[in-house]
Amino acid sequence: MTTETAAAAARATVYGYPRQGLNRELKKAIEGYWRGRTGAGALRATAAGLRRGNWLELAESGIDEVPTGDFSYYDHVLDTTVMVGAIPERHRAAVAADPLDGYFAMARGTQDVAPLEMTKWFDTNYHYLVPELGPDTVFAADSGKQVGEFAEARALGLTARPVLVGPVTYLLLAKPAPGVPADFDPLTLLDRLLPVYAEVLADLRAAGAEWAQLDEPALVQDRTPAELNATARAYRDLGARTDRPSLLVATYFDRLGDALPVLAEAPVEGLALDFTGPAAARLDALAAVGGLPGKRLVAGVVDGRNIWADDLEKSLTTLGALLGLADRVDVAASCSLLHVPLDTALERDFDPQLLRWLAFARQKTAELATLAKGLARGTEAITAELAVNRAVLGARATSPLTRDSAVRARAAAVTEADTHRSQPYTERAPAQRARLGLPLLPTTTIGSFPQTTALRTARADLRAGRLGTEGYEERVRGEIREVVAFQEKAGLDVLVHGEPERNDMVQYFAEQLTGYLATRHGWVQSYGTRYVRPPVLAGDISRPGPMTVRWTAYAQSLTGRPVKGMLTGPVTMLAWSFVRDDQPLGDTARQLALALRDEVNDLEANGTSVIQVDEPALRETLPLRAADRPAYLAWATEAFRLTTGGVRPDTQIHTHMCYAEFGDIVQAIDDLDADVISLEAARSRMRIAHELAAHGYPREAGPGVYDIHSPRVPSAAEAAELLRTGLGAIPAERLWVNPDCGLKTRGWPETRASLEHLVAAARIVRRELGTG
Repeated sequence: MTTETAAAAARATVYGYPRQGLNRELKKAIEGYWRGRTGAGALRATAAGLRRGNWLELAESGIDEVPTGDFSYYDHVLDTTVMVGAIPERHRAAVAADPLDGYFAMARGTQDVAPLEMTKWFDTNYHYLVPELGPDTVFAADSGKQVGEFAEARALGLTARPVLVGPVTYLLLAKPAPGVPADFDPLTLLDRLLPVYAEVLADLRAAGAEWAQLDEPALVQDRTPAELNATARAYRDLGARTDRPSLLVATYFDRLGDALPVLAEAPVEGLALDFTGPAAARLDALAAVGGLPGKRLVAGVVDGRNIWADDLEKSLTTLGALLGLADRVDVAASCSLLHVPLDTALERDFDPQLLRWLAFARQKTAELATLAKGLARGTEAITAELAVNRAVLGARATSPLTRDSAVRARAAAVTEADTHRSQPYTERAPAQRARLGLPLLPTTTIGSFPQTTALRTARADLRAGRLGTEGYEERVRGEIREVVAFQEKAGLDVLVHGEPERNDMVQYFAEQLTGYLATRHGWVQSYGTRYVRPPVLAGDISRPGPMTVRWTAYAQSLTGRPVKGMLTGPVTMLAWSFVRDDQPLGDTARQLALALRDEVNDLEANGTSVIQVDEPALRETLPLRAADRPAYLAWATEAFRLTTGGVRPDTQIHTHMCYAEFGDIVQAIDDLDADVISLEAARSRMRIAHELAAHGYPREAGPGVYDIHSPRVPSAAEAAELLRTGLGAIPAERLWVNPDCGLKTRGWPETRASLEHLVAAARIVRRELGTG
């Protein structure tokens, strides 16, 4: 195909779309089903209506080929586990009895059966359920969901492309099942898995699918020769089949590297690549392998993970350079639009001029349609759109909102001494123990307590003007009194105020810092039915005044036990925001750190002896390729130390991390120089405790003994057993006892019971150690 013909054939597509609906209808339907308020039929009808609406909306916006199979009740990796029949033994009876209830049991667990482990999807804040595999795993194809959803879209008269997690990525994301040796490599099951994928693809072809997309984002990470050889074998075998659709192998989140020639040479009909990084280098890499002659290239030129309006002229330049490198070039976002909110039109409280800077999922599909039109017909066909785009980009670049000279001067004046405590941990620890007077195996929680319906209603009433500030704050104080009283009665050693005033651990702070913009409807799925509203970081950051001090001080006035001050750290504030893309992340992190440092210092000045600065996103934001990690970890750990470096030696600094692969960053955890770190560990059976021990981690740690993302209540015996496992790696004088994560999403009955059992477990183990 000539360059002109390739351009004329250009089409727009996406890899996935937000699932929740305009008003989070899916969340409400699922949670209604869990509570028994609606039946399975009503849930399925809601889901079908959302899928239909999404597809029609995409088609109307100019998307030529809509994705199917990306919709999920909970998680698309869990959907893949069902598709290939890899149901864990402990869940098989439940799945056989009721597939829908069994599906949710795998995701959430039951009182009797533990759920699958959950962790972050590459370097995003989306969480997936980790497949559990072993040498005895038997795969079996179940193509019902994929075929059914494809048929729904086709019945609407749409051109549709089924989307599946690819076989190599699925196995690389998997872990050894419980009881299987830790050194078992799930990739050894590839030859057993490929026939199952071949069967699903054949079913899709029989249903009329012309193309099927196999997502292989794991290939943008550093991969061994054995893994690359497995990839080549997988697509050689699948490509050799004649009873299949044309195959589009999609990669995203970074460059392909050594996997690019492997996929370029594979007998598949198309590749989807991410061009939102350094485009010139990725173009050169594609040219170096000879391009993709005879293949379809889907070029991800619009950022699918951030919310800024695209530079259309820059994207068109990239697309034009690609025309000679493939038989056909189509236009797409860099990844699924699952990671951005649905529609800026819902943000009626936004300044209209600022709103034009933003592009949520609906706006991104319009950008894609414009780019496809420009590529196919020439820039003269989109002259008006380009003029508007130039004006929007220019207005943002020159806006006074984006720059504050005082903030920049303060950041430039930071010294090395500002990023370190005045004494090393070995000297700080005795001073902290003397000040706090805690027992062996001290107990605490991570920060938040259940956000009740009454509390959420009060917050909504405040926004709507139905409740005054004084009345709202009295309700918050009432919640704090209840939380503190419960913790004292339960016997916890270090208390928290429960965070009743906070709508979200990032948004709460963003709304009190300069440089941030908050949305009302910018919901993004984090996991299951948990949605967050990432704030928009548009300009330079400062703290006009204290943000948490009065609530922490009030809680401390109610008890003689230490109450932790609770803050969200600078890296997590970045990772869980839509961050500005006009300066290096490290520069923005330093501004955030200085604003948070002021808050830390004010907490200490008001008598707070324990201050927790949460950094659950430190691992999540880790670059996918090893070569890019040292620079990131240098500014990320420096930002944490800059936040906490100004406190006295006897003030204890905690941090918290959850739902990630911590083994990759143990040195960075050490470099934070926090006195205590709490980590999610219950689902992984204390794996992180042993990783810390293997590293020689010298400070205190609290690997979680209570999985807060499951409704089940762990017994005191279970928690005690996990503690004993933790003691096998961490000495008792440095081991803390805590849940995996905050308790905001849990109900009060399960929270009370679980924390009472946690305290009982600590007392059991203390007695065993002769100190109870």
